[in-house]
Amino acid sequence: MRDSPLSNFIEVLALKKLVSMTRNEDLFTIREMTIEDYNSVLRVWKEAGIDIGLSDTKPEIKRMIDHNPGLCLVMEDKEAGEIIGAVLGGFDGRRGWVHHLAVLPKHQRKGLGKKIMDELEKRFKAMNVVKIKLEVVQGNQGVIDFYEKLGWDLRDELITMSKTLRKQNRAKGA
Repeated sequence: MRDSPLSNFIEVLALKKLVSMTRNEDLFTIREMTIEDYNSVLRVWKEAGIDIGLSDTKPEIKRMIDHNPGLCLVMEDKEAGEIIGAVLGGFDGRRGWVHHLAVLPKHQRKGLGKKIMDELEKRFKAMNVVKIKLEVVQGNQGVIDFYEKLGWDLRDELITMSKTLRKQNRAKGA
């Protein structure tokens, strides 16, 4: 069955996947985010459908980058010279946190979100982090499925609670 049409087809599919993966490696690079990337990252988040809040202003993102060196990442398209993906990683001294992983819609379903997450996980492992966590908006099944494919466990016994300590200043139009 070595030279059967089915085995040849499987070999062709495997080669196509390998070529695609190699192209992705050659076309995209992951690097640390700088505050100069803010506008491009904000565009990625908005196009990917992430809700932007008070914690996502330029000063707040700068604070996130400064407090978490090496954990806030962007993915750049080398040819186009544009940022096509981003993730904010944070470490609170006990757990790693993942915020706002996003890839531009036109580049989704190519394994790029997984590549960014793999890089962030590698960095957490190098820091000897025991567990990483993230939050997904309830009902966003596509994102839940994505993370489950990456080996994440759904913790439906937990409830997330939050308390806003600082309100957005409406008078300044912020």
